This record gives sequence, C-alpha cells and structure tokens, in this order.
Amino acid sequence: MGIIQWARIKSPWILHFPSPGCNACDIEVLAALTPRYDVERFGILLKPSPRHADILIVTGAVSKQIARRLRRIYEQMPEPKFVIAVGTCAVNGNVFQGSPFVYEGVDRVIPVDVYIPGCPPRPEAIIHGVVTLIKKIRGGGNGGKR
Repeated sequence: MGIIQWARIKSPWILHFPSPGCNACDIEVLAALTPRYDVERFGILLKPSPRHADILIVTGAVSKQIARRLRRIYEQMPEPKFVIAVGTCAVNGNVFQGSPFVYEGVDRVIPVDVYIPGCPPRPEAIIHGVVTLIKKIRGGGNGGKR
C-alpha cells in the first residue's frame, strides 16, 4: 500500500454537496460531524473545497438544473475520488420519481460508491457508510481507482 492510499484511509476528507430537498439529510450529515460523534478522531474532516476532498457526500434530489454543477465539482476532485449518496432522495429520487425535472438518483449524474438509504438516515448510518467506503478502499481489488 502506497503512502497516498494509506493517508486516504487514515484521513478521509469529505465535501458535502446539499442538493435541493427538505434538508433533513443535510442536518443529519452535519450532526454526524459534531463533537457528539467525534469523527475527527478517525481523521474524517469536512473540507470546503473539492480540490482538497477525497469523498463527496451528496444529499437531496438532483435536479436537472443542478446536475451540471454537481458534475463540475466531481471533476474538480483529485483522483481517486469517491461518492456517497445519503438519503432516499439521493439514492433513487424518492417522492420525485417520475418527475421530468429530477434525476432518479445521483448515480444518473456521477458514479456512486456507497448508498445510505433512509429518510433521513441517522448519523450512525452515515458514519457507517463512510467506514464501509474506507473498508472498500482498503480491500478493493481495483486499488481504490475506477
């Protein structure tokens, strides 16, 4: 294992992309980052720039209007990059399924590595999703690359 992959496993930096929606998933993601759960002891940090993030966490339904922005942010992230879809709206569109203005899941716009269903998912489920992704990076046959 190279030093860069070791650093990514030991210190996953995340970027939160809140798509339009009810914002319940946004609140749960931010709750997972509070001192109550203390994820910083695992090296999980919220970063404001896509150029410094390893993991993109997307919440809410992805509308056709915001898809281009989401793709641009994804492209600005350094390789290897990973995506977590949080909440039922991000996973499959939820109540927006069938709408001509909303994609039925984030994976219609960018590739997704881990799905966390729920409306909204609890902070423990979000932390478990990040840990699942870290295990996937560590033991992945593709070395964490697509």
